[in-house]
Amino acid sequence: MVRVGRAVTSGMSELRWVDTDDGATLAVRVGGRGVPLVLCHGGPGLWDYFDSLRSELEDLVSVITWDQRGCGQSASGGPHTAARYVADLECIRRALGVEAWVVGGHSWGATLALFYALAHPVVTGGLLYISGTGLGEAWNRAYHEECDRRRQPYQARLDELSAKERSDNEEAEWRRLSWQSDLADPSKLELLEALDRPFRVNMQANAQLNAERKTWSEEDLVRRCRTLHVPSLVVHGREDSRPPWAVDSLVEALPRVSSVVLEGVGHLPWLEAPDAFRSTARSFLADHAGAYASGQTGVAPGP
Repeated sequence: MVRVGRAVTSGMSELRWVDTDDGATLAVRVGGRGVPLVLCHGGPGLWDYFDSLRSELEDLVSVITWDQRGCGQSASGGPHTAARYVADLECIRRALGVEAWVVGGHSWGATLALFYALAHPVVTGGLLYISGTGLGEAWNRAYHEECDRRRQPYQARLDELSAKERSDNEEAEWRRLSWQSDLADPSKLELLEALDRPFRVNMQANAQLNAERKTWSEEDLVRRCRTLHVPSLVVHGREDSRPPWAVDSLVEALPRVSSVVLEGVGHLPWLEAPDAFRSTARSFLADHAGAYASGQTGVAPGP
């Protein structure tokens, strides 16, 4: 059965525990008011890192974030497949008593949000697709070449850390060095502190989901996206190491889409250009998703 466990107040949001239909327990955070917006974190294998984004949107929408299975505070173990994660997201929706919601995500989470929308279009009031990698694999080589270029000054240290069993301090250093190439301005390392948590990356989830991604057919995904008639916003940074053209086939396929490329921005637009991203996201949520779900009351209160 799906259940919502006892709510634990933490700041402006509540931490709730949701049991999935296969017995896993997921950590879910709920805050704000109005139309529900669920956000999926990236990785794969990371955790909910949306605190700053939540604070920018909670006066407009109910913001729901979660740790994907095996990540952060959610129960460990798989299976780690896109279909299972989509099912987990649907378990969360039902447990929270949400009739329909806007589904969003960042990086890998953008892919997950898209897959959820394709599987459950009737309950998807909108799609917020942030810094994703589109539908094909052509971007992957360009991404790794750009990462190699950006990481050259510290590649030796990154390789050293990658090859060893790391202490907690070394794990934190490894994460920061891995993420530094995501920034348009590598001197703004303080922005990465917003992502970090005292967890380790779930490398099993990362490997399994990335391997699955390489088996997907771009042609098939394009065909499916052409039938997704929900308002969608695609946001990408011009200086993202994942090239902006990676999302071209997605943008061309979606029937009701707006696409915004933010200048001077890398992979973390809400941190690197908060004003521009805030304006873009809030306009989309107010104009499109809000109109779709105007009759909703938001998220059911916890027990």
